[in-house]
Amino acid sequence: MSKSFDFSLPAILQLAQTDVARALAEDVGAGDLTAGLIDPNRQARARVLARENAVVCGQAWVQAAILALDPQAQITWYVLDGGRCEANQVVFEVQGNAQALLTAERTALNFLQMLSAVATKTASYVAQVTGTRAAIVDTRKTLPGLRLAQKYAVRCGGGTNHRVGLYDAVLIKENHIAAAGGIPQVLAQADKIAAEADFVEIEVETLEQLQQALDAGARMVLLDNMGLPTLHEAVRINAGRAILEISGGVTLDGLRALAETGVDRISIGTLTKDVQAIDYSMRFDTFAEVQ
Repeated sequence: MSKSFDFSLPAILQLAQTDVARALAEDVGAGDLTAGLIDPNRQARARVLARENAVVCGQAWVQAAILALDPQAQITWYVLDGGRCEANQVVFEVQGNAQALLTAERTALNFLQMLSAVATKTASYVAQVTGTRAAIVDTRKTLPGLRLAQKYAVRCGGGTNHRVGLYDAVLIKENHIAAAGGIPQVLAQADKIAAEADFVEIEVETLEQLQQALDAGARMVLLDNMGLPTLHEAVRINAGRAILEISGGVTLDGLRALAETGVDRISIGTLTKDVQAIDYSMRFDTFAEVQ
């Protein structure tokens, strides 16, 4: 059974509530002094617009932030997670207590802009490999405390998740190999715990290491920082025996050529660690007294 996060809707909703509770505590503290200037009986309606083209992600986090402060708020989404929006398009509307909406605004938009950025960047990489066998895969290079949220955003952008953490899969790297005494030795040790892991993968840096790994029974191999000619040769040597993954120095410009080598996966740390927030804006339309 997989030890990874299942990303089911109930699990996402619970994750969002946990993330938002931490974020609101950080932002609001003992109370929002500025929102306190507004009549607590005031109601408001607001629209959130995207200021640029994007793949939307963060619905559960937005709703958790708003409903935590006004459980009666009504939220209408026009673009759901994984959907595309255009510049100046309304993504959602909300109606509720004015103080609550003003207090929740920054937390809600922070999650929406960051998660949409990850989903949008992922979608651009996925588009580049369309028609090849290569899947775009994330890494553990995530914002501390927000890994699951970012990995969910990768999925919304059409990407695939690598291991969630150190607990659910085995990824043997250079230092593990050195400490264990070699590739055959470390893979023999990994076989003893393979049933406890979602997968066992070993990283290699040369074709000789690849051959050693295959000879030792490796079923998943990470090809680290190899040039195109070497990658083509690695695919030939592998001959379909193991799942091959590329990592290291991957850019959008060179992505298509990497995918066309015939590898199965391309893991990219920049999907989650080097993102530019999507620009969203909340605009209040009307205020009214509670009747």
